[in-house]
Amino acid sequence: MLGLLPPPRRGPFLESPEDADLGACLTAVRAAADSGSSTADFLREAGARGPSAASRVWAKRDAVRQSLSLEMYSQEPSVRLPALLHLATFLGRSATRVVLDAVASRPVAGDAVMAELLFAVAERQRASVGRLLLTEAKPPDEAVINRLFAVYSRELDSLRPELASGDAQRRRTAVATLRRYGPLAKRELEGALGDDDGRVRELAARGLAESAGKPLRDVALQGVKDAESPEAARPWLGAMAHEKGCFAFLRDVAEGRHARTPEVQGEAVAFLGDCSEGPPPAKRLAPFFSSNVVPVRAGAVRALGALPRNGDAMALAARALDDGSPEVVVAALDVLSAYRQPSRGDEAAGLLASEHPVVRAAAARALEFVGRAAHVRVLAERLRGDPVADVRVAAARTLSTLGGPQAVAALSEAASRDADTHVKHVSQEGLRRLGFGR
Repeated sequence: MLGLLPPPRRGPFLESPEDADLGACLTAVRAAADSGSSTADFLREAGARGPSAASRVWAKRDAVRQSLSLEMYSQEPSVRLPALLHLATFLGRSATRVVLDAVASRPVAGDAVMAELLFAVAERQRASVGRLLLTEAKPPDEAVINRLFAVYSRELDSLRPELASGDAQRRRTAVATLRRYGPLAKRELEGALGDDDGRVRELAARGLAESAGKPLRDVALQGVKDAESPEAARPWLGAMAHEKGCFAFLRDVAEGRHARTPEVQGEAVAFLGDCSEGPPPAKRLAPFFSSNVVPVRAGAVRALGALPRNGDAMALAARALDDGSPEVVVAALDVLSAYRQPSRGDEAAGLLASEHPVVRAAAARALEFVGRAAHVRVLAERLRGDPVADVRVAAARTLSTLGGPQAVAALSEAASRDADTHVKHVSQEGLRRLGFGR
């Protein structure tokens, strides 16, 4: 067989017969590995010359192993992964095991090369380096694992500023990178579950499921069952909202199965708007609009915000403004402001007189998007006289958008006289935005 294979490339000097024989053996080993066969099986198919070719490879096995091991540390990165895969097939071992053995036999200076090579293996297998190491490692490998972990720890440290960035896209990129590390990045992935950005939370949830080596649905179900608050359940519900089987999963939680609290039920209803399965959206949400559980009704209204803009959804949101629960009214105001419906400005302005501070604050926020110049007066009144700072902050921000003489006068007064430092700050920023002050 060796004689039938293409001869190895020659350099500028003639190779010795021994070097030529090793080159032929390496060619056979590579060809066998590329075909997905062991060298013995591959050469068995070579006919009459196969047994003698196999004997020659066996005689050169140590030299073959050494040569491929050296190529794993090649200065040319593109050579390393093929060498590893060829050597793993030749030895009949996993690529991870070959990396661990290579680290054990080499100085620490080469650890970064092997750590990166293991990343390449993980990518081919759609796994993480942490999962590969957990699967392969044995107690005697502890020292080697620690050496690789030292490399990965430095890399994880370098990601921490990105995870704390104010730019959501940078945080998304960082969390997507964490998924390469799997269980080694469990602490960082768990921290990202509480991120303000939904996509970051989803990436973190998926990364933790992959780290555990389990289907997302199984891990998400346990996460929801353990959740004592909507914030704790949110990453798992959000991840499942874009997964096959989302409708059945979210409906079960929304109806009270697997949910510890009504608030978690409501969170599940809200994510039904993101799910692309099941009946049409209006029919899917209809049972929850009439629920006697307040967080569930509020969740149904919030779900409208994820739907394509349409008259039916806007009508349902407008109807929810008359709900007796502040939580539902706040959800409706948020949806209508997202729809940018100026026709609802008067209704929002009327709710500035609500007895519930959360409703007044939501109404003030909504007027930033649905308000008109006619609403500046009532917003100015709220900024001057509302007893709740959150309402005054919301009024100040909306006045900064709407502008006009009345807005400037109210903001100037708040910037100099309000007892709350946050209200003062927002008012000062509003004046600067409108061209007044430094």
